[in-house]
Amino acid sequence: MPPPLIFTDNAAAKVKNLIDEEGNADLKLRVFVQGGGCSGFQYGFTFDDVVNEDDTTMEKNGVSLLIDAMSYQYLMGAEIDYKEDIEGSQFVIKNPNATSTCGCGSSFSV
Repeated sequence: MPPPLIFTDNAAAKVKNLIDEEGNADLKLRVFVQGGGCSGFQYGFTFDDVVNEDDTTMEKNGVSLLIDAMSYQYLMGAEIDYKEDIEGSQFVIKNPNATSTCGCGSSFSV
């Protein structure tokens, strides 16, 4: 079975650095979708040390990623990357399920 989403090496390395800074090796990155933003849905990221019963767990380079059941359907096939360029640094989600996105890049519609 293919992974629900692609978590790039760059993204995993940045998350690992952030977890190391927090000093809590039990932290995992939770990626979620919630209502809001100018296009109807928006992405969210948070650290969590609890795995819920309905979570899908992925691991990449020693970093655990959690996706709740509701968000899973919207994130299936997406790619999470971390980009650093002249405009700054940020996590970027490329989502094939999004029919439109907002200029800010953090909200989308399906």
